[in-house]
This record gives sequence, structure tokens and C-alpha cells, in this order.
Amino acid sequence: MRRFDWRWFVVSSMMIAAVMAGAATRPRYGGVLHVAMRAAPASLDPANVPYDGAQADSFARRSLTTLMFDTLVTIDDNERIQPSLATAWQIQPGSQRWQFRVRRGVKFHDGTPLTAETVAASLRSANPSWNVVADADSVAIDSADVNLLAELALPRNAIAKRTVDDNPSGTGPFHLVNWEPGKKLSLAAWEDCWRGRPFLDAIEIEMGKSFRDQMTALELGKADLVEVAPERTHRISQEGRRLASSSPIELIALLFTRDVASLDEKLLREALALSVERGSIRSVLLQGAGQATAGILPNRMNGYGFVFPTDADVPRARQEREQVRNRPVWTLGYDGSDPLARLLAERIALNAKDAGLLLQPAPAGTTELRLARIPLSPDPWIALAGVANLAGLTAGKNRDGVEELYASEAALLATRRVIPLFHLPVSYASASSLKNWTLRPDGSWDVADARLSNAGQ
Repeated sequence: MRRFDWRWFVVSSMMIAAVMAGAATRPRYGGVLHVAMRAAPASLDPANVPYDGAQADSFARRSLTTLMFDTLVTIDDNERIQPSLATAWQIQPGSQRWQFRVRRGVKFHDGTPLTAETVAASLRSANPSWNVVADADSVAIDSADVNLLAELALPRNAIAKRTVDDNPSGTGPFHLVNWEPGKKLSLAAWEDCWRGRPFLDAIEIEMGKSFRDQMTALELGKADLVEVAPERTHRISQEGRRLASSSPIELIALLFTRDVASLDEKLLREALALSVERGSIRSVLLQGAGQATAGILPNRMNGYGFVFPTDADVPRARQEREQVRNRPVWTLGYDGSDPLARLLAERIALNAKDAGLLLQPAPAGTTELRLARIPLSPDPWIALAGVANLAGLTAGKNRDGVEELYASEAALLATRRVIPLFHLPVSYASASSLKNWTLRPDGSWDVADARLSNAGQ
């Protein structure tokens, strides 16, 4: 009788156990990701996100766009340009013409191939003033903008094949299944995605939800990824919830709708800027979130933010105010659907009153002064231009060098059209089952490689 070798049995059992353990921990395909957000966009077209206020930019819109669409290039976590739908690019010697080679083998969600012609048409639609032409398998763009690559990485320049039903087709990891504008969006994994199929089977997004409703949905297991109000991040973190926050990428500022018309008006605007107690507002209303600022750009972008003083100077504000005989009443507009905006507007009005100024907060309507929450681009020049456009101004020409950047920012501040107040991070809370999702440098979330640990269970 042949003797049984227990050593081989033990080794074989260990190998089988290792294989089974590996299979148990290997990422699984499947699952439906449930997301909630405050934004309620009326369109999914990337080109419908201009800086002119027609349909405001937001972090939610940035996230939605990158689910369904791709740009020619992207910006990685180290703020370096990476290829996407463009595999290579160069600027022709002695000219201002950029040449981009379009990636081959890419399909839109409607099954049609990505071509240089569709890329050129998409970019022209998003940027009517650009000269964009298709040339065989390449796209040429005439531009003297040294920041063109960063501009092309913006979600609003994502490549879309537009249709008559206003639901454009993209090349991103998820395709459209159902769309109720401003209410609900259903997406499914794109099997033929050039980057590979995502792990998730589908994404269900509920729109127009308050921060409180979102957190309730997360607690009840009805949402896997939600937004978190800046003033709630510290408390939620203490509660042990999974929280992710970006670098400061949102600007809260006061914007005047017109230029200074007189010396008196200039003095009054300077008095208002000096009256705001940024430090106490940050401590109390924002619960320590973000950074107080008197500059447009976060210090991490420019390195000189500290030169703009943030401390209030009420005695000096009163001196400025006392030089003006007439005391007008300014109406301070804010987003009535944003509880934080209301609290900030009321506190700013109280600070202004201490300096002898009269501000009347109002949740709606056209006002000469408004409290704005502005998503910034990770690129400082593009961020500066975006704020300038919202204020009805024009930023300086794009150049290299921190000196030129400072001069352009200082010039915008000198107009007294913009009074910066705070830079805030963007924060999200997620269910413990959601794995491998990330935050992009622009504050949007990326779930292209995310998975649900309970998928298939």
C-alpha cells in the first residue's frame, strides 16, 4: 500500500487557500454607485459651462463631465500635462499653430469613431473664437496662449459629439442611460471604453439635494458618495466618517457689478474690504475650514498670498467712510438655497455696520453687490481669468513668471470690483464599501477605477 505524503497535502492546501484568498480580495466588476449632489444642471453638454454665468461652473459639473467625456489632455496630481484623446502634440516652429495627434481606435458612446473632424467641431463649438481645423488624423489650433494645454484640460473643453436632442455623446467610462434634467442621471459602464471598462456597472446620481439630505442618505445606506459642507467637515471627521478634502480650490468673494464711478465710491468699497472680520468668521461660521484671504488665488498657487493683509481694520474703515458725505444702502445678493451663504451675508452686513456702512442681504434678484462662491482652476492664470470674467473684467495676458502673475492679480484687486474673503477646500464623504475613488486637482471626484467591495453580494 502506497504511503500518503502529508507534506504534499499541507503544501497543496496552503496553495489553494492562497489562491482563494487572492480571488476574494481581487477587485470585482459590478455594483451600482449611488451619488447625491446639490447642483441641478439643466444640460450635460460640456460647452454649456462658460464663465459668463449663463450656466455656472461647479465642482459637480466637473465631475459629471469627466464621467461621460474625455479631453485632449489631462493634468495629473503633480500638475503635469498628460495625454488623453491626444497622444502627442507640438507647436510648429516659427508659428503659433499647435498640432495634436488624435488617438486612434476610440469610439463615441453611439458607436461612431472618434475623428479629427469631430474633435475640431467640438472645440469650435465650445470656443467660437478659436481657429481649429482638422488635418488627417490631427487637429491644428492657432493660439498664442502659453496656457493652451491647461485650457484644453478643462472639462468645458471635453470632446463631445452633439446631437439634436441636446444629449451629446462622449468617449468617457460611462454612457448615458436616463436623464431627468436637474433631478436624476443614470449612467452605465461603457464596455468599449478606450481606457478599459470601469469596475462599476452603473452610477445613479440624485441632484438638487441639500447637504443635510445627502448626509442622511449616506447614513441610511442610500448613497455611497455625498458632498460635505465646509463648516461640517471637522465634525464629520470627528465622527469617524470617511472624508476626503481637496486643497483650497474655491474662492468666496464679494463681487460688484459695475466699476467704481467716483472717489467716494472707491473709499466706500475700501471701507467694506477693511471691515470684514475674516478671522472670526472662519472660526465661527466656517468652523476653521479653509483659509482667510484678501487675494484671488490661493497661496499654494502663487506663493505670495501673504502680501495681501486679511486682518480687519475697523478704525481705518470708519475713517474711509467718514470722508464720504452720503451713505448709500447696498443690497448684498446671495444664493438663497445655500445656508452658509445666508450666514456669511448676514455676518458681513453686521461687520459693515460697525464701520458705518449699510448692507441689506437679499436672497434673490439683481443686486449691485453679491456674495459669490467661485470654483477655481488648478492653473493660476486660468483661475485668475475666470474670476475676472465673472466680475466683468479682463485679466492680463498669460505669461510665464510669478512677477507677471502678481501684477495681473494686483491690477484686478485695484479695480475694487472683487473683494476676496476665503479659500475653501471641497469635501466628500463616502461609504466604507466604496474603494479606490480619488479627488482630482480641480476638486472633482474620479470613480473611473472605483469599485464597491460588496459588489456581487
